[in-house]
Amino acid sequence: MASAKILAAKQETIDEIKSCVEGASTIVLFDYRGLTDGETKELRRALRESGSDYKVYKNTLMARAFNDLSIDLNEALAGPSALAFGTDQIAPIKALTDFAKTHPSLVLKVGMVDGEKADQSKLKEYATIPSREGLLTMLAGGMIAIPRDLSICLNLYAEQKEN
Repeated sequence: MASAKILAAKQETIDEIKSCVEGASTIVLFDYRGLTDGETKELRRALRESGSDYKVYKNTLMARAFNDLSIDLNEALAGPSALAFGTDQIAPIKALTDFAKTHPSLVLKVGMVDGEKADQSKLKEYATIPSREGLLTMLAGGMIAIPRDLSICLNLYAEQKEN
């Protein structure tokens, strides 16, 4: 039987995992085997730039935390797993996918986006969505196109009336 000190440390880690998951819009489990120390630092930097982070926990502790939160990701906890999380729905997925393009040893397993489970194919689909800034730029471009086109038409009409 484990001592009370060990059990308290494990419970503290479980609570830390739960707080990371509860405070995140998106969580992604991924396999990090094969990454060097320098590559993991590069990955952490890329995730931080996107407003995300990742941590490595024992699978049994992650399973306990997921069970406490009624999240069904336990089948993805086979083998070494790291947990990426962020408040932006797409940013952690995009950062991990972009990193995996140049580092094939990183493999996305499964994720949760706004409480909805996302398998590997769904994560790839989410990775193709433009960033929030890109979507806002597209929206602004679409909204400004209408007055711009109207002003061009009015200008052409005014020139036609002058002739």
